[in-house]
Amino acid sequence: MIQKIKSIFTFSFVLAGIGFVHAQEKDNLGTEVVNVVKPYTPEIGDAFKVKATPALNDSVNTAKKKVTYGIFSVPVASTFTPAKGKAAQVEKAKPVKLYDNYVRLGFGTYTTALAEFYSNFEIDRDSNFGIYLNHNSSQGDIDGVVLDNQFYDTDLNLNYTSRNRDFNWYTDLDLGHKLYNWYGLDEFVAASPTLVQNIDPVHSYFQAGLSGGIEFNEGFFEGATARVGYFGDSYESSEIRAVIAPEFMIPITDQKISIDINLDYLNGSFDRNYQNSEAIEYTHLIASANPSLQIFLDDLTLDLGVNVAADLNPNADETDINIYPSVQASYNVVDEYFIAYGGLEGGLIQNSYQELATANPFVSPTLDSLSPTDQKYDLFAGIKGKLSSAMSYNLRASYLAEDNRLLYKNNYRSVSEATLAGAENYQYGNSFGIVNENLKTLSIFGELNFDVNSNLKMRINGEAFSYSTDLEEEAWNLPDFQASFFADYQIDEHWFAGVTLFYVGARKDQVDVQTSSISSNPQLVELESYFDANAHAGYRVNDQLSFFARVNNALGNNYQRWVNYPVQGLQGMAGATYRFDW
Repeated sequence: MIQKIKSIFTFSFVLAGIGFVHAQEKDNLGTEVVNVVKPYTPEIGDAFKVKATPALNDSVNTAKKKVTYGIFSVPVASTFTPAKGKAAQVEKAKPVKLYDNYVRLGFGTYTTALAEFYSNFEIDRDSNFGIYLNHNSSQGDIDGVVLDNQFYDTDLNLNYTSRNRDFNWYTDLDLGHKLYNWYGLDEFVAASPTLVQNIDPVHSYFQAGLSGGIEFNEGFFEGATARVGYFGDSYESSEIRAVIAPEFMIPITDQKISIDINLDYLNGSFDRNYQNSEAIEYTHLIASANPSLQIFLDDLTLDLGVNVAADLNPNADETDINIYPSVQASYNVVDEYFIAYGGLEGGLIQNSYQELATANPFVSPTLDSLSPTDQKYDLFAGIKGKLSSAMSYNLRASYLAEDNRLLYKNNYRSVSEATLAGAENYQYGNSFGIVNENLKTLSIFGELNFDVNSNLKMRINGEAFSYSTDLEEEAWNLPDFQASFFADYQIDEHWFAGVTLFYVGARKDQVDVQTSSISSNPQLVELESYFDANAHAGYRVNDQLSFFARVNNALGNNYQRWVNYPVQGLQGMAGATYRFDW
């Protein structure tokens, strides 16, 4: 029915189109009058809806058939045979055998002897016991010296170490004996056989010390160190020193507060002073605390603190509490290549007879002004970093102000043989005393380190000094410049060598001759600068046995480190080292 209606409608539309075409072909359509009876009123008729759903006969909706796929395997013959892979060979270095014990012996010119022994015993997996014995001696025989000038230096160390899960601790026992001679005579005394025969220049130092420490792995109490020691000489001088130093660390968020406490007790006596037989006694207890705050800000590191110290001297009328700055800072300007750093520090420094005699073994046992040094401040600034992967540098300038700085100064002698007849062995102008000075020091330091490779390492440094004194004419026996150079070279598997060079600038001292207690004519003496070249070489036969040779003062200069004290000339030594296990 629908198809028929569509056909009639299409046919009527075609006829109407044909009639319209013919009408257009007439030249004159003419005119007509149309009368409208009533206006056109359209109406919408009722829609006719198909109520049945038509059945679609479309091939697209035809049900799909299930298809099942199968693989038909056909074997194929192949004559290809892959080549077998071969792992590349890596040359492995032979592991170095480490031995727990060694012995070293050496002999050289001036009847020099060297002996070393070290042994380590593993008690269990967490504890060790070690023994170290060292002896170095020479019979002297320095050119132009009329007195005996041999020396001995022997040390014995016993140590025990224990490692636990929560803490580690150790203890050390040190025993030592040193022998020296006051052989530094001036021309007047050296030219008198009578005076020379009356002098017995040999003197000895003895020391014994027990020290220990503990370190905790967790908690605010980081650890502590302690030491008690005895030091004396063959002139009935004696000194006892005890030091306790606990350390605390308190973390606060990302920062840390550290508190270092130090108790330094010193008590000693001398049998007499330099002028008469009056005994000397001294006692000092330095108590100090150093709280500081550590701050880390990206490339900036700050350590802000103070150092509070007091000398609790029972013989003093009053006790002063000193407060010193303790500030350090560093800033990475260009990563590890350019680091700027600086600081301002101060403190109260204990001075002991043992330290003074170690630095200058020709001091007399008559030190009547032994007291702490008040380091007002040490202002320093510098830069450090790397110039390349094999070279690093460090440049620093500092200004140091110290009150009661102890300086070595040559002791006076009597003017005539008659007054020297009953003198002590150190009263011939051949010993040194100490003077107290308020000293200011300006210094500039520079250093270069070279790590060319694992076999060659070098270091060179130098420092220039300028001094300003208040009480004395000069900064006695302090150099205006010093420098050093070190190099170690592992030539090959067996050969090794090294060089050590030292340069010390000019120093000044004062030689005085007195009648009773009146100075007759003190004279300023300038000690020339000196250069000391040392070299060593060795051959390693195997992991256990090696031989070595050394040359000290290679230029053979009999320079003077102290007034009237020339050193040995060219010195040579050869020896061997043997490593072993028990």
